[in-house]
This record gives sequence, C-alpha cells and structure tokens, in this order.
Amino acid sequence: MEVKKRTVGEVTVVSVLGDLDGRSAPAAQDRLLGLIPSGGRVLIDMTGVPYMSSAGLRTMLLVYRRAQAVNGAIALAGVSPELRSVMSATGFLEFFTISDTVRRGIEELRA
Repeated sequence: MEVKKRTVGEVTVVSVLGDLDGRSAPAAQDRLLGLIPSGGRVLIDMTGVPYMSSAGLRTMLLVYRRAQAVNGAIALAGVSPELRSVMSATGFLEFFTISDTVRRGIEELRA
C-alpha cells in the first residue's frame, strides 16, 4: 500500500495505490487521517486500488468522519466498478462525492 500526496491549488490530492485490506488499512488510515487539513478540500484518487475489504471500508468511514469533524470537504475519484459495488451495497457511496477522474473531482471540490 502506498499513499502519495500532492497539492493542486487549494485541493489536496491523495493517491492510494494497492489493496486496501486488513494488512494495509491501518497504515493507510494513519496516513490518510494525517492528510486532512482543517477546513481543507481533499480528493482521494482510488484509481490504483483494485480491492477493498471491510477494513478498507472502515478506513474510508474514518476518513469521512475526520473531514466532517474539521469542516473539510472530501471526494473520491477513479473508483472502479467493483469498488463502487462494494461501497454502494454498504451505503458508503452516500458519504462521498464521486468523480470518474481526478480532474473532475478537483473541479467539483472547487465549486
């Protein structure tokens, strides 16, 4: 699991690479939670995530809650059909703005 951060204007773009599962989720969670600035806008690029387990879903829920707690905005980009299916079945898609591309996600967070 790899987590990379870059800034595009006022949006923090975080790319997650690898499976988000029981082995990788704790480290990814620590890293992601530390990248959510107070009042900031964060886009998580999920293009490089082929698989997400329940531990990954928990991580995403905690990331969402942290963003809400600090009055931040959070969105996801590049969520595969498989991940969308898992997130939809568990109600997680309702928490996030979802964009097909990073570019579109940045535009939506800026609006």
